[in-house]
Amino acid sequence: MPPRYAAVDIRFTSTLTSEDENIVAPAILTALASILDLLPIAYMIRIDTVDSHVYQHTGPATKVVALGDRFRSRPGALAAGES
Repeated sequence: MPPRYAAVDIRFTSTLTSEDENIVAPAILTALASILDLLPIAYMIRIDTVDSHVYQHTGPATKVVALGDRFRSRPGALAAGES
């Protein structure tokens, strides 16, 4: 039986102007991607602005390397607390 994947759909309602949304959306996308890149998961982030601009980023899961009770998803990436 093929694996089942759950989708999480998170919606934000903004009071920003369309111009401001187009400034803030790439920053939100970058911030979320930098957090999710630390996890051993595949993900897709999509931000649709009020004026129909679409900002999207996909992060595939890579080989998971176990670090005791921590995990890292990218070779060479440091887990929290490592130096």
